[in-house]
Amino acid sequence: MLRPRSRFALQILFAVVTGLIGAALLHLVIVLLLPEFSERDAYTRILAEGDIHRFHRLGERPDRAGLSKDDPFVEAAVCAFDVGSGPVRLTAQNGGVPFWSLAVYDQSSNEVFSINDRTSAGGMLDVVIATPVQITTLRKSLPQAVSQSILVETQQAEGYVILRSLAPQASFADIASQFLTQATCAPFEWRSRSRF
Repeated sequence: MLRPRSRFALQILFAVVTGLIGAALLHLVIVLLLPEFSERDAYTRILAEGDIHRFHRLGERPDRAGLSKDDPFVEAAVCAFDVGSGPVRLTAQNGGVPFWSLAVYDQSSNEVFSINDRTSAGGMLDVVIATPVQITTLRKSLPQAVSQSILVETQQAEGYVILRSLAPQASFADIASQFLTQATCAPFEWRSRSRF
């Protein structure tokens, strides 16, 4: 028969060994599931939509990347961008859309900037996304083409934007759709010899 002290020491040893084995198993499960979860982040899913620097419309049902719009009265489009080699310009003319909004996210899905038709100049979308160095270069000799643009600084070169337009009634559906269709998300080259 074990003494109470020996029995207590054995129970402590058993608890420590059980804890270590449990921690090792938990660590193993996390390491094995990490690739599965890392492929589900927003940036990776938006990259799976197709080409970068191009708006991709989201539908009612999840597409091959698993993305869909979440409100039947809001049309949505996404665009992945990379400002590593130069700024990106987002533009769209407001042809009567009752409301639109734009959110800019970095690669880690941190919101960098947001705007809507009420806070933009004349209700039009005109945003240039660039790194701090690119913003400084642009400001030194601001080209006329972007003199009214909103300059957005991002620390990470890669990211994505979500553009939404409101269609509160069926009569606005075509206008909201046209707004997203004609929206651009493209590299902005304002000087052929400029190096960012």
